[in-house]
Parts: sequence; C-alpha cells; structure tokens
Amino acid sequence: PTSEHYITCLRLSSRLDNIKKTACGDGQSRCLLCGEAFGPQGVTAVLCVQCKKHMCSKCGIRSNSRTSPMWLCRICNEQPYSDSHKNADGICSLCEHVFTLAATLGSLEFSLLYEQENHALHCSIVKAKGLKPMDSNGLADPYVKLHLLPGASKSNKLRTKTLKNTLNPVWNETLVYHGITDDEMSRKTLRLSVSDEDKFGHNEFIGETRVALKKLKFNQKKNFNVCLERVIPVKKSVGGSVRGMALYEDDLQEGEDSEERGRILVSLMYSSQKSHLIVGVVRCAHLAAMDSNGYSDPFVKVCLKPDMGKKAKNKTQIKKKTLNPEFNEEFSYEIKHAELAKKTLDISVWDYDMGKSNDFIGGCQLGIQAKGECLKHWYECLKNKDKKIERWHVLLNDNTVQFED
Repeated sequence: PTSEHYITCLRLSSRLDNIKKTACGDGQSRCLLCGEAFGPQGVTAVLCVQCKKHMCSKCGIRSNSRTSPMWLCRICNEQPYSDSHKNADGICSLCEHVFTLAATLGSLEFSLLYEQENHALHCSIVKAKGLKPMDSNGLADPYVKLHLLPGASKSNKLRTKTLKNTLNPVWNETLVYHGITDDEMSRKTLRLSVSDEDKFGHNEFIGETRVALKKLKFNQKKNFNVCLERVIPVKKSVGGSVRGMALYEDDLQEGEDSEERGRILVSLMYSSQKSHLIVGVVRCAHLAAMDSNGYSDPFVKVCLKPDMGKKAKNKTQIKKKTLNPEFNEEFSYEIKHAELAKKTLDISVWDYDMGKSNDFIGGCQLGIQAKGECLKHWYECLKNKDKKIERWHVLLNDNTVQFED
C-alpha cells in the first residue's frame, strides 16, 4: 500500500474515534453529539434514520432527498467510509503493521491504592515498555509525572526520577498524594504522563493515560498495564461548553480568585476541663515551591480571631528545604466553649526568607462562616468536647482573604 493509503486509513479511523469520544448526549432528551438539551428553550431535535437516536440539526447530516428530508448523525455518516478500509478485526489488512507502529507510544505498568483511613493515594509506578524513541541515539530519558484533575496548581503534580537512555525503564517508585478525601476520589481523575527529559531544550511529551479515581475500591490495590495515548489539547470555546474529552484541565484555573497550593493536616480538640481550644499542626503535603531550588522553607502561623490580641498568634518552627514538612506542634487557647461559635481560626503556611519578607504559600480558615471541610471540622470540634479530631485541608492562595505576615 502507498503512504497516502496509510494516511487515509489513519485519518478515517482517528476521525471516527474522535467523534465517538466527544459524543456527550443520550440521544433522547439531549443531542447525541454535543449534549445540548431539546425543547422550547433548547435546540431542535432530528432523528438519525440509521441508529434511531436524536441529535440537533447542527450536528446532523441532511440528505438531498426530494420527498422527505432524511438525517444521519455524524457517527453513522462516517461509519461506511471507515468500515470500507477495515477487515473483520477492525483494522485495514493492508495497513495493519502501520497501525501498530503509529499507535505504539509504549505501555505503562502501575498500581493505585487508596487508604481511606489515612486519606492517602499511593501511586506505584512500576515500569514502561517499548517507549517511542525521542533522542538522536534512538533512545529516551523518560520520567513519569502525575497530576490530579481538575486542578491547576503545581502543588498537586508529582514525578518520578528520570532514567537515562532507555525505552524500557523500570522505576519501582511509589508517589503518594496525602489528604485526598472520599469526595475527591469520587470526582477526580489521575493523569499519568510519560515525557523525555531534555537538558538543552523543552522536555518532550511521549504519551499519557488517565484513571477516573471512582473506579478504585477503597483499601484495595488495583494493577494497571495500559498503552499510552497521545492526547490532543482542546481549547475551550468562548461562551460554549467543552465537548472534547481531551481537554488539558491543568491549563485552566478552577477559579479566578484562588489556586490550590498544597494541603495541611490539622487537629482540633476542645478541653472542657481546662476550657482550652487545642490546635495541632501535624504536617503539610505537596506545598508549592517558592524558592529557586524547587523547595520551600515552610512554617505555619495559627491565629484565633477576632479580639484575642497577641496571645491569639502562634507559629511553628521552620522546616528547611521541603515541600512535605512534619511539625507535630500544638497550640492552646483559653476560651469559653460558647465563645468558639463567634471565632475564626486562620491557618497560613509561609516560606521563610532571611533578610526579606516571607512568601505566602497558602491558607485556610476554620469557623462557622467557613464552608465544606473547614466548616465540618469546626462543627465536629464544637460538638465533640474532649475528642481530638484530625482533618486535611486544602491550602489556597486566595486573593479574597488576607493572611497577616
């Protein structure tokens, strides 16, 4: 077969696959392809004569029949062209070896384990096989990067070490996300991407795979051995919904005012015997790097406000050159239990800089005015006297909240 024939087959197969992947409606109440709702306020529905599913007129192909108009959805319209090039196995017999070569970016073997009690997601990167050669010597210098989606922050990216001059790297390296909640496990996706490290230029992307974390059973390790894919970034259309499943969420901010900058494990206990609130700063995980060496020198400030004066402010020791510091320090505030409902606990993480102002990494606020986990943690503390309650909290670089240095 000619090279033009190869290209035609690849294009036809890829085009049909892309249409199927991006179809996001049910074909009944919503357009099969774009997902827009039907009805008086929505789009006009037409019926595909082939698959008997509904789509909007924009996503359908209308025939030139003189009697009555006939419609085909884009999937059914594309199918004959794609099928005409394929054999019984679904691959063009002339191009079988070309498809194999074109699709082979390599495979990645890894396992995932979510420990529910510790709120820890363990990602064990075992090895890759048959990676695509990226360097002039026919080899690559591969590493694996993990990223939780959706999420825009560098603080939730983890990576393995780089292995030199190999297409079959064996890492046997475990990377851990601390402070992952059950809710996040139900809605987040883990992206694993393999890249080639280049000292003199930009690192080159080889391929990736994605795992919806809701597929994991808590406290049960799941093994994966998957072929890498090369995902094409899809830009977000202005004023419209995103149809492409391959959207690079890491290029988008979750909100204009805040960005996740790591996590902190905090304990709260109200001692009824001493009439004290005891705040424990246990540890931080995946802090944003603030220094040029790729690390931070973090410390934590805790402040109970308002109207508590200087005795309200406490701070931990500084931990040098780390993004995962352990503090294990406790601070005590003398206060009546009834007064706690009027107070807010500010927790902020800073990067220490000698001789100049410290860099703000991120913070969170606990109290009755808080939301989500921060509100839940505070409420549980008020409700359960003399019981120490630990919770992970997301640190935000939030422009709407002021934390004092």
